[in-house]
Amino acid sequence: MTMRSGGQALVDALVAHGVDTVFGIPGTHNLAAFAALAASPIRTVLTRHEQGAGYAADGYARVAGRPGVCLTTTGPAILNALAAAAQAWSDSVPVLFISPGMSTGHPGRGNGLLHEVKDQHAAVEAVVAYSHRVGSVAEIPLAVTYAFSAMTTGRPRPVHIEIPLDLLDAEAEVHIVAPVAPRPVEPDTAALADAAARLAVAAEPVLIVGGGAKGAATQVRTVAEHLDAPVLMTANGKGVLDEAHPLAVGSGVHHPAARALLVSADAVLAIGTELAPSDFWYGPVDLGDKLIRVDVDAAAMVTNADPAVRLLGDASATLALLAGALPAIAAGTSRAAQARERLRADAAAEGGPWLDIMAALAPTIDVRTVVAADSNMASYYGALSNLPVHRPAGFLYPTGVGTLGYGLPAALGAALAETDSRVMALMGDGGIMFTMPELAAAAQQGVALPVVVVDNGGYGEIRNEMDDRGEPLTAVALGGVDFPGLARAMGCHGVTITEVSELTGAVETAFAADRPTLIHVREHSRASQ
Repeated sequence: MTMRSGGQALVDALVAHGVDTVFGIPGTHNLAAFAALAASPIRTVLTRHEQGAGYAADGYARVAGRPGVCLTTTGPAILNALAAAAQAWSDSVPVLFISPGMSTGHPGRGNGLLHEVKDQHAAVEAVVAYSHRVGSVAEIPLAVTYAFSAMTTGRPRPVHIEIPLDLLDAEAEVHIVAPVAPRPVEPDTAALADAAARLAVAAEPVLIVGGGAKGAATQVRTVAEHLDAPVLMTANGKGVLDEAHPLAVGSGVHHPAARALLVSADAVLAIGTELAPSDFWYGPVDLGDKLIRVDVDAAAMVTNADPAVRLLGDASATLALLAGALPAIAAGTSRAAQARERLRADAAAEGGPWLDIMAALAPTIDVRTVVAADSNMASYYGALSNLPVHRPAGFLYPTGVGTLGYGLPAALGAALAETDSRVMALMGDGGIMFTMPELAAAAQQGVALPVVVVDNGGYGEIRNEMDDRGEPLTAVALGGVDFPGLARAMGCHGVTITEVSELTGAVETAFAADRPTLIHVREHSRASQ
């Protein structure tokens, strides 16, 4: 064992677990950790707000396929990151949040110390898988190993480690614990045989693919092609099957065409999806005894629907075994084409005001492209079902919790996770103001990042809801903001396009730029009136 400070023990443990990037902001109480980072091979990315650091770590994790790391200081700093932690929990994203806490000798009575809050540990634990406060310098590497084991075994979710601030500077003999290699969980053989038998005789099977299948794209395609089964994708499953594939019906399971396809199916294989209200929008579809679920989380297996067959296991391992037990069937390509045309019609009707924007963006989307979307109308009415993507984790979207401001910092994290990818952010004029300062962080990193801001002059969705309720339109108009000017002030390029036909070229120019480019687009819809 070697004598190390707590900060050095933390960073050495992160290096041992393959961490190459940490997002965060230094503060008085975490300086020992940042000093250790400076001497390590880890890239430290300075964001402009801790919420941005959390979202960037989330975007990094989704694209890299391994945990992201967010390092804050105590009190208000870690509290600032909690919206990002809650979003990561909702979307099953492995993000390690690390912060100092009050010192080991702190009496916990509210002494008025700097950054002291009533119960920081409990506040964070409310929105993550667990929060662990270490008790010694020697425990820090073990806490990191526990965290990575939790995030990479079973359902991935965020974890928090709290290190008493005095332990970051204290020294002790420390043993760096090697990572524990997770083993994919395989389903019960009897359940697998049951599922294979049901699917083999199904005349009209359908697949629903969720975010839990992002690491099983090859296996999803293989099973779909064995069954010749149409594939529906949720928001977080969008792109698991290339949306140009002939069996890809599209994304957005809430559409009437998707619901009709599920109702007419005689077997539904749901892979890594909660079948959540945030995906179905208008209420659940009763799948009865034709539902077969693949999920690594036993509790999620019966959430929102109790399947006839439960395949509890890792999606890639389970689908590989299932494909080996299935005969080849040829009947689904024409079914998929018919369903795809119906879903496209539904999507066009729903996303009408944004179709010209989506049509202009579509030529810029290739197999390397990631669209980091925000919770805005252009994303959930427009891009979700009208903008095809061609890769797993090609559409990053904050489902469930549905935070605003996610897209821009998530795009930064995604761009740093894959430097050869093409990442763009799709924001609204309301949501961009939640995390606008992260343009400066992206500029500092020198990433070529198109940030498309679709401007309807306010909180358009809320304006529409107020109008539908016959209520006064209150506190929804944002006023005029010079978005390109703000971008330029933060070291980015900034342009306003007056015709949507200019958008394709503007995005391609932004992909080739030496820094981020904010592209301001006016929306013409009911919400912009």
